[in-house]
Amino acid sequence: MTEMYFNPVEETMSREQLTALQDVRLKAMVKHVYEGNEWYRKRFQEAGINPDTFAGLADLEKIPVMGKLDFRAQYPEGMRCVPRDQIVEMHQSSGSTGTPVVMLYTQADVDQWAECMARCYVLGGMTSKDVLQITPGLGLFNGGFGCFHGGRKLGCYIIPAGPGNTVRQIKLAKDLHTTAIVAVVSYCTRIMEVLAELKETLPDLKVGFFGSETFTEAMKQKIRETLGIDVYDIWGMTETGGIGTLGQDCRFHCGTHVWEDHYIVEIVDPKTYKAVPDGESGELVVTSLTRQALPVVRFHTGDLTHVISRNRCSCGRSHIRLAPITGRVDDMIIIKGVNIFPSQVEK
Repeated sequence: MTEMYFNPVEETMSREQLTALQDVRLKAMVKHVYEGNEWYRKRFQEAGINPDTFAGLADLEKIPVMGKLDFRAQYPEGMRCVPRDQIVEMHQSSGSTGTPVVMLYTQADVDQWAECMARCYVLGGMTSKDVLQITPGLGLFNGGFGCFHGGRKLGCYIIPAGPGNTVRQIKLAKDLHTTAIVAVVSYCTRIMEVLAELKETLPDLKVGFFGSETFTEAMKQKIRETLGIDVYDIWGMTETGGIGTLGQDCRFHCGTHVWEDHYIVEIVDPKTYKAVPDGESGELVVTSLTRQALPVVRFHTGDLTHVISRNRCSCGRSHIRLAPITGRVDDMIIIKGVNIFPSQVEK
């Protein structure tokens, strides 16, 4: 029988319980970063933020936003909030467009990452009986290790295949009866191409988790039809701790469930950083509530989305649901008065 929840208490708590938990954890987080890091302390002091008088959610918008440029300016560990001997793992972005973003982890951070990933797997119908094939690299990029930590937490059979060598990927999946696969979106298209060339199928495969790239409904439908599997859009970024940390859609595919017991998400006007009404498009701003080594507090992501619902989903989960990312604040172009984003071109 498919498990409904990985952590039923946290995933189904009421809106009132979630808000109360966020308020307590936000106050603790403001105190944690203020006392643990000079960079944060200086920014908060300049903004008049005192952790002893900070009023939690009511004062959230008083905190200045931070961004990717701050990570790069503080490279590699200028934003670390715990002693260095507590760090057990690190990952970083590719750095293809400048100084890489480094993310640091205490053991508690790794455990939090694993928890969020395991929740995502169960959202997709996985159980400990599944065979999980991991195609992202198990290296500096966070994808492979995030998938691995989550698989270990769930207790499933893990195939750490890593990227490339698609013929071998297919052989592994057939020989070891892979039931679930994780990949970047573009690599899944390559798997489908090679399967067609070999005139083979993956009869045991039932679910795929894809992320890291723009993932349109047209591409999701193509994967569903070609591979005959259910498809999920897994969400997370280096700055929030890696793949799966933010959340994923459930089997009803009615928006991305964000793990609100671990993160506060705001949808704001990208010019004023003030909240926009639910349903209106704006920039995603994220605040970590439970990370230790390098948490983000009002990190403006540059991603555009909107709130679908704050009500309990048909799957029973109470966490907020956001629309898929439609573009980025800085990548829109205007052609003859029409706003165009790269995701529309891909579609």
